[in-house]
Amino acid sequence: GVIQALDALPDQGDLPDDLPWLAPGLIDLQVNGYDGISFNSPSLSPDQVRQVSLAMDAHGVTRYCPTVTTAPWEVLAHAMTTIAHAIRTLPEVADRVLGIHLEGPYLCSEDGPRGAHPAAHIRPPDWDHFQRLQHLADGQIRILTLAPEYDKVPEFIRRAVGQGVLVAIGHTNANSQQIRAAVDAGARLSTHLGNGAHRQLPRHPNYLWDQLAEDRLVASLIVDGHHLPPAVVKSFLRAKGPTRCILISDITSMAGKPPGRYHSANSGEIEILEDGRMVIAGQRHLLAGAALPITAGVANVLRYTEHDLQVAVDLASVGPARLIGIEPGRLQVGAPADLTLLRLPTADPVASIHIVATFVGGRLVSGRIPG
Repeated sequence: GVIQALDALPDQGDLPDDLPWLAPGLIDLQVNGYDGISFNSPSLSPDQVRQVSLAMDAHGVTRYCPTVTTAPWEVLAHAMTTIAHAIRTLPEVADRVLGIHLEGPYLCSEDGPRGAHPAAHIRPPDWDHFQRLQHLADGQIRILTLAPEYDKVPEFIRRAVGQGVLVAIGHTNANSQQIRAAVDAGARLSTHLGNGAHRQLPRHPNYLWDQLAEDRLVASLIVDGHHLPPAVVKSFLRAKGPTRCILISDITSMAGKPPGRYHSANSGEIEILEDGRMVIAGQRHLLAGAALPITAGVANVLRYTEHDLQVAVDLASVGPARLIGIEPGRLQVGAPADLTLLRLPTADPVASIHIVATFVGGRLVSGRIPG
């Protein structure tokens, strides 16, 4: 499953002009579901985890983190055991899943930072509670997003980091001191910076500035064209630098659905518009989550910033790999052969990167090789 050799073509004069680009496989650290399947479903099955895993192939995503959000204990426990069982027993899942991203339930309970997480199930960080979930998950909880404003959070973070968990700050109303204490304890990621926040904030200080200025934090960004305005994306990337930002999709179970009206267990009646924006039905100004794959983020980085294709792809591949501690699919001998063939977006302002083919461990799993 690794690259054996890299050879130059003997004669490049006869090559067609429209050959696709070869790039590392994309890595999405925040996937809540796909095509009607939610990792928070009380009836989630191992085969549904397999279906979502295989669906990622068409989007060039070779590795990802199933993401489970705030819910009653029974739902969290079922998700942990089901995903862990799928990883343990299904090779298609084991080849693609990096581990579980647990987003909540240790989040801010205030409207705004809480986002769509149900207030009734928000709770302070509790080590025994987390350990029970980690045990049910066979130790597969790889990322934990929490709000650091609760008592004794630094000690909680230190213990989680000591177990190899990547701790992220998100859905928070923490002050400067609390954010600094969390980072000192080992927090390394800001989850979807700029979202899961109050509609209005003090000019300064506020938790966005604090996380933006903290060089020890990597910022994950939803650059789907709907969650962050272009100027914010450009400013965040300039402030943090592209090596301290990564792209995520944060897609929900409605991703992969054609435009239309649907019922969501979390949001009720929702609508997916022609441009991929997912809104509350009848209230098109209210986002109901994300429905566009991470390839939309790669395309929008090219649109919104001065960065080139290599930087845009690295934000969705090399950066996440480095953060979570795996070898990315670099184009060099000995590197994992997790690769994608892609074409640049068209002039259409909402066009995504087009994935021509995807390889996992050197195997063609989606599309075809041109020629």
